[in-house]
Amino acid sequence: MSPVMSPAKLRMIGLGAAVAVAVLLPIVAVAGPTGDPVRPAGTGDAKSGDGGLLPDLGLGLGSRTAEPAVAGPDPAPASAAPSAPSAPSTPSAVPAAPERITKCGPELASPEGIEAQTCVLAEGPDTWARTYYRNATGQELDAFLTLMAPGGRTVHVRCPVAAQDEPGTCETPRERGQGKATAYTAVAEFAGTGEGGSTPLLLRSGSNTADTEGS
Repeated sequence: MSPVMSPAKLRMIGLGAAVAVAVLLPIVAVAGPTGDPVRPAGTGDAKSGDGGLLPDLGLGLGSRTAEPAVAGPDPAPASAAPSAPSAPSTPSAVPAAPERITKCGPELASPEGIEAQTCVLAEGPDTWARTYYRNATGQELDAFLTLMAPGGRTVHVRCPVAAQDEPGTCETPRERGQGKATAYTAVAEFAGTGEGGSTPLLLRSGSNTADTEGS
């Protein structure tokens, strides 16, 4: 007859078995199931860089050996010289200014101190008369300038001459010319100021030598 175990011994055996089971369960869980199935090539995870579009683009792979390039014609060497700048647009030609023609008589002076020189000027279609003067008489004078055109046409102008020993000018309005400037004549007369015809003529100056007189 087998001996009967006491209740105390039974409890000790049951407690030892529980402790053994508790120790063995973590070890079995860590070991995992054996015999993992073999995955087919090309189905690795995305981190390996061996799947998807990357192999098709030649990216994500390890070191690759460069394939030799196919020999071809050498490219044309780049020109070192800079390209020539484009030619600037030619500005429209500016019409030349018309030439001025001047016909003057001699410079004359009177004993009273008035000096003058009278000219005919022509520029383009215009013609006019001008007299240059200096009044050293110490009194105000009047200058009467006349431009005589071919055919008897005349232009008159009166200019006050201040009592100053400084150069001055008096000229007629410009008018469209009727022939060459040499066909015109200008005469300037300098006289004292005053009403009536009692003022003395001090100087007459003309653009032509034959028509020039001094008092």
